[in-house]
Amino acid sequence: MKPKETTKKHRLKNDVILILCLILVASLGATYLFLFRHRGDTVEVSIDGKLYKKYALSKDITEDIRIDENCNRLVIKDGKAYVESATCPDGICVDHSPIYRNGQSIICLPNRVVVTVVKGEANTPDAVI
Repeated sequence: MKPKETTKKHRLKNDVILILCLILVASLGATYLFLFRHRGDTVEVSIDGKLYKKYALSKDITEDIRIDENCNRLVIKDGKAYVESATCPDGICVDHSPIYRNGQSIICLPNRVVVTVVKGEANTPDAVI
């Protein structure tokens, strides 16, 4: 009976080591994302996949983005952007927290509006031929 008991103990020890390693990797990844993700400086608004307008995060503005009879109110204040109000039925975009880091976005599916934070000017070419 002793071989079975040592096998169970050995398996339990290996499981604990595996779980601790997974927790370590996850916490290192989360730390990297929070510490090294840069602040953006421009907000790009796209409607139906086409660039509508760019706004600087450094300037406080309130602007209505009109799409046919629908409207989303974009607010940029204190270097953060958020959707204050929208005529969409679900309001998920309004409930979204303010965005300011590069790559963050707010999406309003019913109105087909995407608000994305980008770093620097997006006018630089992706590739040179």
